[in-house]
Amino acid sequence: MSVQGLEVIDRATHVTHDWINELSGRLDWSSKRSALRLLRVTLHHLRDHLLLDEMAQFSAQLPLLIRGIFFEGWVPKRTPIKERSAADFIGFIETQLGETEEYRGSEDIRCVFDLLNARLSAGEIEDVRASLPSAIRALWPDP
Repeated sequence: MSVQGLEVIDRATHVTHDWINELSGRLDWSSKRSALRLLRVTLHHLRDHLLLDEMAQFSAQLPLLIRGIFFEGWVPKRTPIKERSAADFIGFIETQLGETEEYRGSEDIRCVFDLLNARLSAGEIEDVRASLPSAIRALWPDP
């Protein structure tokens, strides 16, 4: 039982730390702050490629705090974006990460996708992947 009686918040925090720890391990990064930043930027850019229905179905499987991160700063009238190339997708994420010392490009974006593969249903992952342009879908390993 939570000291404050707010078990849902305690659980959400715990699950979010689990995700960040798992991603840090997949990346082999020392900075959990940087791992969270990569997760945030990748989720935001993924979100901006999805149609509303797919976005809602995908987000329903995310843990509470990560779902909040997913929707943070979302402007519905600007989505979905029409970006088609993997290079543009990767480049946008690199621009948003700035000077993240351990960042290695598409290899690290794949680690985020591997985390999603491990944590969300295979059916939902397949639906999201199918809705992406083929060049971007190729970055995301099969679940």
